[in-house]
Amino acid sequence: MTSSREIVMHYCHSPYVCQRRKTREITVGDPAKGGVIIGGEHPVVKQSMLTCDTMDTAESVKQTLELVAVGCQIVRITAPTVKDAANLQNIVAELRAKNCLVPIVADIHFKPDAAMEAAKWVEMVRVNPGNYADSKKFAVKEYSDDQYMLELCRIEEKFTPLVQLCKQLGRALRIGTNHGSLSDRIMNRFGDTPLGMVESALEFAIIARKQGFHNFKFSMKSSNPKVMIECYRLLVARLDELGPDWNYPIHLGVTEAGEGEDGRIKSAIGIGSLLCDGLGDTIRVSLTEDSPNEIAVCNDLLAQIPLLTNSGFSIPNSEFPFDPFHFERRVTPEIELSDSLKCGGEQLIRVVVTRATWEKVAPKIRPKDDVKPEAVYEDINVFEIDPTEDFSVNCATQLVTVKDDVNLPAITAFRLLAAKLKRLGSNNPILLKDCINFEIVPLEPKIALLRASVVIGTLLADGIGDAILVRGESGGGQSLRLAYNILQAAGCRSFKTDYVACPSCGRTLFNLQTVTARIKARTEHLKGVKIAIMGCIVNGPGEMADADFGYVGGAPNKINLYVGKTPIKFNIPEAEAVERLVDLIKEHNKWVEPEIRESVAQS
Repeated sequence: MTSSREIVMHYCHSPYVCQRRKTREITVGDPAKGGVIIGGEHPVVKQSMLTCDTMDTAESVKQTLELVAVGCQIVRITAPTVKDAANLQNIVAELRAKNCLVPIVADIHFKPDAAMEAAKWVEMVRVNPGNYADSKKFAVKEYSDDQYMLELCRIEEKFTPLVQLCKQLGRALRIGTNHGSLSDRIMNRFGDTPLGMVESALEFAIIARKQGFHNFKFSMKSSNPKVMIECYRLLVARLDELGPDWNYPIHLGVTEAGEGEDGRIKSAIGIGSLLCDGLGDTIRVSLTEDSPNEIAVCNDLLAQIPLLTNSGFSIPNSEFPFDPFHFERRVTPEIELSDSLKCGGEQLIRVVVTRATWEKVAPKIRPKDDVKPEAVYEDINVFEIDPTEDFSVNCATQLVTVKDDVNLPAITAFRLLAAKLKRLGSNNPILLKDCINFEIVPLEPKIALLRASVVIGTLLADGIGDAILVRGESGGGQSLRLAYNILQAAGCRSFKTDYVACPSCGRTLFNLQTVTARIKARTEHLKGVKIAIMGCIVNGPGEMADADFGYVGGAPNKINLYVGKTPIKFNIPEAEAVERLVDLIKEHNKWVEPEIRESVAQS
């Protein structure tokens, strides 16, 4: 992408006013018989995925009913083989016999034959362009234009029969690229980039359109929220560039987000940022937990979006204060924040707390604690600005923020502040706040977490922010921990072990929740180390590309260990695998012995 091209491309109506992207409607099943309509003016649809073996019909039916009971509107089931795909007939038949009409999506990787079988029985088939017609070998090869065209013809030959069958049977398709499973062909031409993900999906969309088939949606998933946001922005901009009839709906999700607070924060940053810009027609929050938990987070997240977006305040200038298609931290001067601690420039993004929080947590701070306040808001020199009014800043090294009680949502207000500073030729460092208007009743911790993650995470993904202040969470230690966790999830600071963990499905070769807990118990003290915990090899090696170490299901009860995306040890018995992972970390000089100490964030 050239910079001149990026200037004329847009992914949303305005960075200041939330206006939902207008998409064509697609149907998943017969709406008169329990199917759903995606896109258009219809509400965002919530979906999840089963975690059991697809050959276990009874458990598949049980898990589906549990998901529907908590509000899941589309259920995805993996079909790794033709045999699994054929058993979807039995699963669907039992569900319909129980008057459960929820649409079922078959998740396909590598096996076109499995896709053809699944399409007979389910309402939607998800294909991954990175591995539907290609095997993943991480091969480096230069393609001439003629060779590349021959590859596209080969892919078209493999994909067209599925498109024709879906058209004949009234099925829907999801064209879903994953950051971790782009084909070697795409990787060699575009690299492991958002552009590569988009072009991979568009190749399959072009094949579908050649057959007059339009009943499909796109997804662009990554375990890195910033990469995921860039991918979707670029996808929507490219679709807009291709023409008005390319207005297909999109599915949002951060893949391999993990569990607990970390999984919720990553998902809130990635999904919430895009929803706040008016993008997204279906969503899934991928957690390494029981699937019904995902729907609860979907409900809470969707409920926050109207409260965090501007749909009424008119902003006449829709100039972007950041490059939406290429992440770059906003350039600012380096300044003194407090007690010789600096922020801005190339410094870490700093964590500021209120005096009330400081008084709660200060007595428990220890010299080696990584989670600790770095400045007190009331003590620092910060200029509070109403960005809806004209203002001037006399000093380039003045820290600025948005004034409380400005009549704008926080995301809009901080984007507007950055835009007006840019217009003035000022590049002052900015202190971000998770909220500038306060609720009378304290927020529930789970809601405070989602709101802070969406607001601060969105702005950090824009490249805006040199320090952050979390006030929506009323607990002192909890608000401090939340601030650091948001910075870690957004890829801005690393103060603890980072885990990439898939949410489990029928392909998973071990109990992900149990194993994740076991690995965390041994490694969670390793500051700055990234560990991937993957149930199978479908997305594993690719999603581990930026991980230091990987723990991957290679066969039943057997584990493969990786360094980056390179397999190092194979077929390790599961009972030994965690300790062998620790040995591998030690071999690469990333291991330190844990210290036993109370954390300040528990207050």
